[in-house]
Amino acid sequence: MNVLIVAAHPDDEVLGCGGVTVRHVERGDRVYVVVVTRGFPEIFSPEIDEEDRQHAREAHEILGGAGIFFLDFPAPRLDTVPGHELADALRQVIFSVNADVVYTPFGGDLHGDHKATYLATLVASRPVNHCPVRRLLCYETLSETDWASPLDDGAFKPTVFVDISEVLERKLQALACFRNELKQPPHPRSLRAIEALARVRGSTAGLMAAEAFMLVREIID
Repeated sequence: MNVLIVAAHPDDEVLGCGGVTVRHVERGDRVYVVVVTRGFPEIFSPEIDEEDRQHAREAHEILGGAGIFFLDFPAPRLDTVPGHELADALRQVIFSVNADVVYTPFGGDLHGDHKATYLATLVASRPVNHCPVRRLLCYETLSETDWASPLDDGAFKPTVFVDISEVLERKLQALACFRNELKQPPHPRSLRAIEALARVRGSTAGLMAAEAFMLVREIID
């Protein structure tokens, strides 16, 4: 299968899908990542932005991915981008890799860029015009999903659990590449917190460690 992980920012794809990436690769699947944004220069220096992209490449290599696409929509200003432009760009990537499975950020995340990315992915993955996507899932991103509003539908309610017991160390190794993003405990973006979440998600499903997802749509031919 061809798998596409949609990330609003570099490191989201490893936080939410680092373990499942390795699992897919071990099965012989090709895993691609598309990073939607580039740091807005008034907020993020070009040097830091390029460092983050290089860190993403290093992490992707550790996980065994097949390639990364970098788009240049402004972070943290996806609210200024017309939704159809973002959806069209993602749809082009989906078709270029012939993605069977797509992972996207959870739509209830605190970060507005994650919300915009989620909605654009849903539009880009609509089952029309020979769209190849047969399975669409949302992943959680520590410090965005866990800090989301508890009101309405803002809570992440996982329905799919993937066993990452044997590959958790690979995920943590890949996350260690993001030297500009990792924090010290008890921050949720610390390696300790990331491992703790994997253990908790695993315990929910009777596993030693897991990544959790919400299934949006699955088409069984």
